[in-house]
Parts: sequence; C-alpha cells; structure tokens
Amino acid sequence: MRPETRLPPAATLSQRSTPTTSVDDTHLDRQACKKVRVCARNLGMADDLTPDSDSTGQSRRLPAGRKAELAAYVAEVGQVTVAKLAERFAVSADTIRRDLDQLDADGLLIRTHGGAVSLSAVPRPDTGLDVRMRLQTTAKEKIGALTASLVQDGTAVVINAGTTTLAVVRQLREQRELTIATNSLRIPAEISPEVYRDLYVFGGQVRLSAQATVGPVSFKTASAGGDVEVRFDLAIIAVGAIDAEGGFSTSNLGEAAMMAEMMDHATTVAVLADHSKFGRRLFAQIADLGRADYLLTDSEPPPEVADALDEAGVKVLVASTEDS
Repeated sequence: MRPETRLPPAATLSQRSTPTTSVDDTHLDRQACKKVRVCARNLGMADDLTPDSDSTGQSRRLPAGRKAELAAYVAEVGQVTVAKLAERFAVSADTIRRDLDQLDADGLLIRTHGGAVSLSAVPRPDTGLDVRMRLQTTAKEKIGALTASLVQDGTAVVINAGTTTLAVVRQLREQRELTIATNSLRIPAEISPEVYRDLYVFGGQVRLSAQATVGPVSFKTASAGGDVEVRFDLAIIAVGAIDAEGGFSTSNLGEAAMMAEMMDHATTVAVLADHSKFGRRLFAQIADLGRADYLLTDSEPPPEVADALDEAGVKVLVASTEDS
C-alpha cells in the first residue's frame, strides 16, 4: 500500500470590507503622506507594508502593501502619471490603473486621465475642471457661502470661470432679480433660475479644459452696430495665485486679461482664493493687490501676504472654520 500523501492546506485569503473614507483636502502640509498611510491602514490595505519574497527569493510587494505605498507616494509628490508609478513599483500599467481606481473609490486620491492627483495637491495649469472641482472642496464651499452673502438683490454681477466661483453660485439661493454675466460654461447649469432676471455668457475662444470662454468683456448687438458698454455692481473673481509683490495671477494669458477687464467694469471687486494660492506667482498677472476691495479665503494669509494686503487697503474676509 502506498503511503498516504498529505497536501498542505490551501491558503485562505480573508478580504476585508473597505468602507468609504475621506481625506480632508483643506490642509497641505508635510504630514499628507502620513495621513494617507493612516487611512490606508484603516481601509485594511496596510496589513503588510514590507516587501515579501517570491519562490525565487526576489523581493515583491503584496497588493495591499503596494496600494498603501502608492497612495502615500501620490500624496507626497502631488501629481504623477501611470507610467511613472508602473516603473517605480515594478508592475504593469494595467495593475496601476486598477490600484488607482480602487484608491479613488476609497477617497485616498483623485484618478485623472493618465495618472492621479493628491487630494491636497495644488493643481497644475493643465488640470481639467472636473479634477480641480474635487480639490480643496471644503475650503471652496466655505468661501462660496461667504461670498454669496455679499450679493444683494437686484444687482449686476460678473463672475469668472472657476471651481471656487461654481461654489459661489450654488450658494445663491435667497437672492432675486440678479443680472449675471460670466465666461463660465458651467455656471448656467449650476445656478438656480429663480435667483436671476438675466444671465449672459461672454463669447470668445472656448477652453475645454477650463470649460470657459476667453474674449472681450462686452456684448455685440445688431441694433447698436457694435459693442455695448456693460457695468457691474460686483465682480467675483477667483484667482490662481496671490503674491505680496506679484499681486493676483493665473496660468493663462487670455484669462488673465479677461479677469482684469472684469475688474475694470465693476464698482466692487471681490477676489477669491483658498489657502493653497498664497505665496505663489503664476505666468500671467491679473492685477496688483490694490485692485481688489475684498479677499475671501478659508484661512489667514501668511504674514508677508497679509501685510501687503493691508497696505493695499484690501479687506480680508476669512470663512468660518466651523463645520457647516
């Protein structure tokens, strides 16, 4: 009789549930990588962060450990491509894409076309609107609510295209009889029709990534045979950067010129920027700091910027940090 052959028991893999966990996107600091690792551990993805070895003795990462390290790496660098991640983690691009899809679903990063962005990252100039809408969301919501309180019934308001200004129009609920002009292609779909009497969109070149038009701040009519002069009670302008010496700036030359013209056509100018915009200078200057009457933000500006704003006579309004 042959001796009985005993096979080793099959390995049993236990799969944990992955509850949705969000990462606070209103803080950009050196602890971002650590925070993501903590979230990954809470999601059950960090059971084994140390490399294992395969049958040949070569070091390899287990899927859970790789995902945790991947999330931490994206939080550290801010924005990265699939190709770069595949090279760094020595896995296929398809594997990275699946990992990024899962990490996006778990709220640890934002999946983009060809890569990923950290929730706390400052977006690059070419970052699409849909991605930027998911960055600094809490800060933008608070700024939006505060800015909406400046809008009075029956006034004419010009609003530039941007994710922070989208947050503003969503907060315009109680106002009535507004005349609104914008270069945003998204605002007409976002704003309640109950709040405005007339809504105009400026013509010009269409920037698909920003979902905005770029052109003159004017309107042509057949009866007048030319441009009609327009004036606004309030200009609501979201900017890309604020610097003590460079003033307000953005990454696109055409948009910078249009935003400056919007300011020139308004009696009162309110500039919007979250904390990540402070101390930065982008390609095209919009205006000096003194061109604004108000700066609406989610946290106190750093001392150098705060002093420059005070000297320029700009009133800084900080949105409440209390939960809505």
